[in-house]
Amino acid sequence: MGPGPASPVPAGDVEPVVNETRDRIITGLVTALPIVSLGVVAWQAWGGWLHWQDLVVFGVMYAITGLGITVGFHRLFTHRSFKTTRGVRAALAIAGSAAIEGPIVSWVADHRKHHAFSDRPGDPHSPHVDHGHGWLGALRGLLHAHVGWLFVHTQRGLKTRYAPDLLKDPVVAFVDRTFLWWAAAGLALPALLGFLLVGTWQAALTGLLWGGLVRMFVVHHVTFAINSLCHFFGRRDYVTEDESRNLAWLAPLSFGEAWHNNHHAFPTAAFHGMRRWQIDPSAWVIRGLERAGLAWDVVRPRPDRLAAKAAA
Repeated sequence: MGPGPASPVPAGDVEPVVNETRDRIITGLVTALPIVSLGVVAWQAWGGWLHWQDLVVFGVMYAITGLGITVGFHRLFTHRSFKTTRGVRAALAIAGSAAIEGPIVSWVADHRKHHAFSDRPGDPHSPHVDHGHGWLGALRGLLHAHVGWLFVHTQRGLKTRYAPDLLKDPVVAFVDRTFLWWAAAGLALPALLGFLLVGTWQAALTGLLWGGLVRMFVVHHVTFAINSLCHFFGRRDYVTEDESRNLAWLAPLSFGEAWHNNHHAFPTAAFHGMRRWQIDPSAWVIRGLERAGLAWDVVRPRPDRLAAKAAA
């Protein structure tokens, strides 16, 4: 089932932009610098200067920031799929902010609006709305959904409408207000890890390269692929009123987020992998928090609801 009839987009539904040119320049730098870093990585590997600690720092930072986005920004703060302690909420908000995908309240507002208008007019990053037909239209839509929407502010979610609960939350409001500090920490920490592992300034620099810029490139584009590829390619195991799809090969890299059709069928579910073989590391983290007594009211869809929405 594809997208249903278009729903009217409420007036005053879009977050005003104070300085669009400045925001586009910042977005461009955050998008371009990690891509440039790949050239440095290629030169480093070609010269035989790639070391074990670089991959360790990359893996540690990828896990911290990636799970900060998937478990924190997405499943906890956007969809409220479980409850946790004030300390865990703060840690997840900080880890997600260190991914440098934007302040938490804006991220959540955009994603909640995406669900409200999924693949219809009003969706901030649908590959299926107003991009034309045929192969050219498909490519334009995929580019918009992947990264182009970050530079366009005509459908961004109004924070007071889509995230009023987070604006009132003192922990989230503080992390949102101090976003630049956590973004900077997301670059400083891998440099520090590199130095602690080896004890040289060269290791600190390559730690910044791998755990900072390369990690940003991979985390960002895996996240962007959920918006683009997972609304275009893959299986539809459940009936939804949009084009969300499951993309199995992307699930391990995205910590389970690529079971996207499952997610759109059951948006508040804490676990996106609905079958035993569907790899969902974010669900493992939430289950671990639950067993440790640090998570409760974990949302699990009932078997009869799963069966009712199963695609024919």
